[in-house]
Amino acid sequence: MKPGPSSERAVILAASERDAVKTAHLIKEAGYYANICGDLAELERQVASGAGLAIIADEAIRTADLAGLTRWLNEQPSWSDFPIVLMSEGGGSERSPEAARLGRALGNVTFIERPFHPTTLVSLVGAAVRGRRRQYQTRAILEDLTESESLLQTALNAGHLGALELHVPDFELEASATCKRYFGRAASLPFTYQELLEAVHPDDRARRQEVVEHTLKTGTDYKIEYRNIWPDGSQHWVDVRARAVRGPDGGIRSLVGVCSDITARKTAEIEREALLAQLAAERSALAELTATLEQRVEQRTADLMKEVAARERAQEQLRHAQKLEAIGQLTGGVAHDFNNLLMAVMGNLDLLRKRMPEDPRLQRLVDGALQGAERGASLTQRLLAFARQQDLRAVPVDLGALVRDMSELLERSLGPRIVLRLDIPEGLPPACVDANQLELAVLNLAINARDAMPDGGVIEIGLAAWQAKNEPTRNEQTKSDPALHPGNYLKLSVVDSGTGMSPDVLKRAIEPFFSSKPVGKGTGLGLSMVHGLAVQLGGALQLSSAVGKGTTAVLVLPVATAAPEAASPVPVAQPVKRSAVILLVDDDPLIAMSTMEMLEDLGHRVIGANSGPHALDILRSDQEIDLMMTDHVMPGMTGIELAAASREVRPQLVVLLATGYAELPDGTHVDLPRLAKPYHQDQLRERLDQLLGQGVKQHAAAAGASADTLTAQSTLSPSP
Repeated sequence: MKPGPSSERAVILAASERDAVKTAHLIKEAGYYANICGDLAELERQVASGAGLAIIADEAIRTADLAGLTRWLNEQPSWSDFPIVLMSEGGGSERSPEAARLGRALGNVTFIERPFHPTTLVSLVGAAVRGRRRQYQTRAILEDLTESESLLQTALNAGHLGALELHVPDFELEASATCKRYFGRAASLPFTYQELLEAVHPDDRARRQEVVEHTLKTGTDYKIEYRNIWPDGSQHWVDVRARAVRGPDGGIRSLVGVCSDITARKTAEIEREALLAQLAAERSALAELTATLEQRVEQRTADLMKEVAARERAQEQLRHAQKLEAIGQLTGGVAHDFNNLLMAVMGNLDLLRKRMPEDPRLQRLVDGALQGAERGASLTQRLLAFARQQDLRAVPVDLGALVRDMSELLERSLGPRIVLRLDIPEGLPPACVDANQLELAVLNLAINARDAMPDGGVIEIGLAAWQAKNEPTRNEQTKSDPALHPGNYLKLSVVDSGTGMSPDVLKRAIEPFFSSKPVGKGTGLGLSMVHGLAVQLGGALQLSSAVGKGTTAVLVLPVATAAPEAASPVPVAQPVKRSAVILLVDDDPLIAMSTMEMLEDLGHRVIGANSGPHALDILRSDQEIDLMMTDHVMPGMTGIELAAASREVRPQLVVLLATGYAELPDGTHVDLPRLAKPYHQDQLRERLDQLLGQGVKQHAAAAGASADTLTAQSTLSPSP
């Protein structure tokens, strides 16, 4: 559905009808649509029916119940981040605690202090409407990708084709249920590459291996027909077609293709050959029938050739559809649900690995499954990056030292045809960043620069201090970015002399899934991820480019207010030599069962609860409980709300919040100890040892304290 006037309108809730009419007049005069709401309930209805932004006076909602509005905002789909302009007389969140509270509750809030100039309001409305349009465009892209994936699966089913992918160099095989069936295997059972090799007919193994090696060496398409032996001893024919998929370094990453059962056709060919032999024998004895028999044979051969040509056309269409499938897999689900699924998989695999017999082959299978689950977690992290929802640890970092330490890695990644130059002055202040994520961003920008110079060239990486001001200046080097707050920043630039980008490509460069590279050379997530990281850190990504003159990518990062921390050894948690009583709260039966098994396997006694109210009932009882471990997103009461309510019942109870990265809404400040999903049993053990050990110390200290001191102590503290 394309956005229209109703979906782009501004809905206004002011303190008085006069203010509302005046605000609506300014917006409409600027060419935008606006509706006035009489009260908060009407605003909630109009927002839910579709709108571009909301303009709200803080005094109109200062004492109102915002539960309905915040519930709608928290339940937005992943593509939506509804913008709100909050008109305040006390300034923004930096100067007004009340504004800060409203900002945290409403999420994507822009503050405008009254009195304001009409052009300021119009500019904010324009920016919000443009941002909302981009959200609608993202929704349309996701809908198209879902439809393409469905069409591809329909084509595979209609063509009776199985899908497979062989990852190199480890030769890990992924096969669809149809593919497994063509090798006589059940769809529910694993099918490894070694099992495939053993299934190939002994007389066809050498020929098949030669074709595989030729494809991996030259990158040409893999195409072969061979026999395979099913577990029941029967012999079948398969036709396998695959194409090499290359990674960012140009090396072959995997072979992706389809397979089909051609036993019937091969049987027909054998019968045809037998018939030809019989006809040849009869031709010598019955010369008068030779012409007629030859015509019948030629007709039969022509019919078979038509069938082969039709099948090859269908397979060519499927190879084209494979490209769409790779894009569709990027939108495989919402990050929260994906993390929960991975949690169940990894938790059960951890337990299975501990309890299964000492069989190296089984160990390899479980390890392979765990590696696959961890790759899924990595993909979730990449999608969260450009959505600005990844879990960052922003600390003061010396950017100069970070880039210098990366130089050897960068030179190896860029190759011998690229010259790397560093321009890093001394005495620069530290930046407030997540060092690991920033290293990935710099490496990403450098590789993009390398790809823009196929014949080699020079990449310059520089650092410089910069100050963002409210007003623009004539000096281009100190020109302010309207998306940045005034203050001190560092600019980390990556400059290449490559092919550059046209204005149209530059305009769309940071859009997710957009890429100017050839198919198979990029996902279109690289610059989107770097942009999301920069914005989440409080900075920006600035791109400038011209065709034939190269590209400059600048990461603008905020200066830290403290010095970088000296590296210190991480304290090792001492194992708790006792069985603890743990209250486990999770509304998902699959996750609850897996987590309970891991906790009991660690020697703890577990009490299960499927909701916040259920957990509070248990806490109000006389049941001894050492620690409560809770999910966050649950119907009726979230994990954070449950933790706050538990303070009133058991102030000294240790609470552990187990959650996916994307579950906590923007603006939520949580001091609870957290364990990010998905996690391994070893990570769970280490976290529990830390918290239970801390809880023992707190309990001992509380024994000699006064009642007031006991009330003041809180387990809702930052994780150790």
